[in-house]
Amino acid sequence: MSGDRHDPAGDSGGGEPDADDKLVHLRPRRPCPTCGKPSTRKAYPFCSARCADVDLNRWLSGQFVIPGRALEDGDEEGA
Repeated sequence: MSGDRHDPAGDSGGGEPDADDKLVHLRPRRPCPTCGKPSTRKAYPFCSARCADVDLNRWLSGQFVIPGRALEDGDEEGA
């Protein structure tokens, strides 16, 4: 059976599951948060290094902000 492909019925005839049946994906495929294309393993959760760089630039330029309470003139952090 050296040329056989995966049986579409899911039964390889030997009673053992195929290698694809044993494969467990730890991270689900999600759309890229920047462009919406499917993500890749190499650039997860993005589809490419370019989209990761675009996202980083948005954070560094202040387009994405984590909300918090407004500081008043008399407020000191770390005190």
